[in-house]
Amino acid sequence: MSKIAILGATGYTGTELIRLLNDHPETDVVFISSETYAGSKLSDIHPQFREQEDLILSRMQVDEIPPAVEIVFCALPHGQSAGTMPGLLKKGYRVIDLSADFRLKEAELYRQWYELEHPAPSFLEEAVYGLPELNRRAVSTARLIANPGCYPTSIILALAPLLKESMVKAASMIIDAKSGVSGAGRTPRQAFHFPDCTENFKAYRVACHQHTAEIEQELGLLGESEIKVTFTPHLVPMARGILSTVYLEPASGKTEEEIRALYNYFYGECPFVRILEEDALPETRFVRGSNFVDIALKMDRRTGRLIILSAIDNLVKGAAGQAVQNMNIMLGLPEDTGLRQLPF
Repeated sequence: MSKIAILGATGYTGTELIRLLNDHPETDVVFISSETYAGSKLSDIHPQFREQEDLILSRMQVDEIPPAVEIVFCALPHGQSAGTMPGLLKKGYRVIDLSADFRLKEAELYRQWYELEHPAPSFLEEAVYGLPELNRRAVSTARLIANPGCYPTSIILALAPLLKESMVKAASMIIDAKSGVSGAGRTPRQAFHFPDCTENFKAYRVACHQHTAEIEQELGLLGESEIKVTFTPHLVPMARGILSTVYLEPASGKTEEEIRALYNYFYGECPFVRILEEDALPETRFVRGSNFVDIALKMDRRTGRLIILSAIDNLVKGAAGQAVQNMNIMLGLPEDTGLRQLPF
């Protein structure tokens, strides 16, 4: 059994990690931390864990993490996570960071999009972007994984085969994405207060969402050129889930059937990517609680534009489930170990 630590265990992604790892056959969570609830039992804060996970929450002190721990999941807020990294790596732990602190390769980009000076820029180059479907080999040997953001996961997987095979006019891409409220995290804010969210549907951070830089960076690596996208996120009055719709111009002469064949081949060995049949469309309820991403392709023959839709659970494939998927690869386990749950 591999020993696991979770820093920031009481937030949405931290509790999802505990839920998933509770049924994982090859791991044992031995250390969990929370600055707010240190000294309390986890089940006192989250009663769903009664008689399942009754660990005591500790303060986030690197020296308190048991030496036998192999993997540390860092589910701390942006900016705080990077500050722990020098100590964690010096102690020899392998780390999966669920914040945005190591996703961008340039400290200046991080400052621009997150309005913070990067606390540990020397680790940016080393960090492996943890999208297993694209970076499986690098993930297997990494000591620091930058777990992708939820929007970028849904969007990059929707576009990766076309960009990799140069089958899309990159300048044409327009991304329209909708997320449940849990994507904003557990800390209360007025914009995500129930009376402000329910019976309402709105766009936010138009043309300035921080995930734009991450999307452009990774799509640029796939397409081997600088890429800029138009990305508009929306808030949907539901707890969890993301539906992304991408509009683009495919390379001339490519049919929907050829593009679907490419996607089926590209993701043929990926257990969590489901390419839907011609008449099916993804819905968030069909991936809720699971690590699946459902992708549909539709050619608008009238305009010649291709429409790609993808659905994920932002807390699972968009965060904790993908982190466990990365952990499995790092430990040499089958990629889907402990992640075979059907959607809710």
